[in-house]
Amino acid sequence: MSNKPHRRHHGDFTWEEVPVLAYKQDGTAPFRDVTRQVLFEDADLGCQLRYFEVAPGGHSTLERHQHVHAVMIVRGAGRAMVGNQVMSVELNDLVHVPALSWHQFRADADAPLGFLCMVNAERDRPQLPDAIALAQLRAQPEVEAFIRV
Repeated sequence: MSNKPHRRHHGDFTWEEVPVLAYKQDGTAPFRDVTRQVLFEDADLGCQLRYFEVAPGGHSTLERHQHVHAVMIVRGAGRAMVGNQVMSVELNDLVHVPALSWHQFRADADAPLGFLCMVNAERDRPQLPDAIALAQLRAQPEVEAFIRV
């Protein structure tokens, strides 16, 4: 990624010289209709700013990490699960995802959900729930109704 001082926004949640990438590269984690763009990365700052877009009715992977996420909703509306809480999210909401918290984002059926996500530039790989973790999550009715795996 270049350190170009300015990247023009195209008006459709894409940016000049920023490729729209597949959400997951290896295809082993379950998700539906998600893309990502790396908007900013600088070794001196040690973080990466990414834009994710979940298409209408789509969802991110149910996962957790050792690192923290800072998420800001910048397009559409949907729902998010962090830990054992399921919440509605909409434009300009901030979502804090603590380390080792199970999390998943879902777009409403009628519009995409777009969000900026700030994470450590060097971070661990996502952890998917095993059978025990999934059973613990599903023991909570609101979480069971929300998650997609």
